[in-house]
Amino acid sequence: MYEKNIGERLSIDETSITNDELYTIVTNKAGHGRKGSLVAMVEDIKTSPIIEVLNKIPASVRNTVKEVTLDMSNAMDCVIRASFPNASIVTDRFHVQQLVSEAVQETRMAFRREVMKEQTEAILLDKQEKRIYQPKLYDNGDTKKQLLSRSYHVLFKPQSKRAQRQTSRANILFKEFPSIEHAYNLSQTFRNFYETSIDKQQAKVNLQNWYNKVEQENIDVFTVTAESILAHEDTILNYFNNRSTNASAESFNAKLKGFRALVRGVRDIKFFLFRVGKLYG
Repeated sequence: MYEKNIGERLSIDETSITNDELYTIVTNKAGHGRKGSLVAMVEDIKTSPIIEVLNKIPASVRNTVKEVTLDMSNAMDCVIRASFPNASIVTDRFHVQQLVSEAVQETRMAFRREVMKEQTEAILLDKQEKRIYQPKLYDNGDTKKQLLSRSYHVLFKPQSKRAQRQTSRANILFKEFPSIEHAYNLSQTFRNFYETSIDKQQAKVNLQNWYNKVEQENIDVFTVTAESILAHEDTILNYFNNRSTNASAESFNAKLKGFRALVRGVRDIKFFLFRVGKLYG
């Protein structure tokens, strides 16, 4: 723990030092991933032990923290509220967008499982009747199974950033599976919520409009996703105060992984942590 490195804006995240050792890491954004970035590194991801460690820092110092960014972890949320009571909690936008993107992919995968089942049944039937199975091909050369498999990246991209082949594949996909198109449009609308909202008040209105669209489309996986976002709405909207993300924490984790690879793994955890402290403490 390096209480002298505390600043007004912090990040909190968890990372793996070895295959089964998870640590919670608190970093100061002002350190920009260099020496002075590391505030605390706790050998646990449970709420109580982390709070116990952080609360060893004098309250007068902890109360100077104005903002902490995190992923959608409820445990980390509890830690911040207990240890940094004056801090505004910001849920990282990229973790929220990832949640929505996963809902689109889950919609695609549900259809892919159905198509695989249909294809298997057709192959067995043709085999039984001594015919050679010949799947239907679309104009771009994909079978239905391939169409769903190869559309993974297409569903992440805005329409304006697709290559010509991706546009062709998307058009066929959306014609064959309208539900996937509806899911994709919901994800792009949510992306626009972050990119077009000027302030917190407008963002709240745009988010409510997105909830309404999810309700209209009535796609089960998006209903669950919307409920999860609603549960974190206050901290999600705090993003529009300073447009802060948890990118600094992800970058710091990447540095640790790079350092771990450089020394070819971690055999002596205490010595590894000692060196991390020397570099970033």
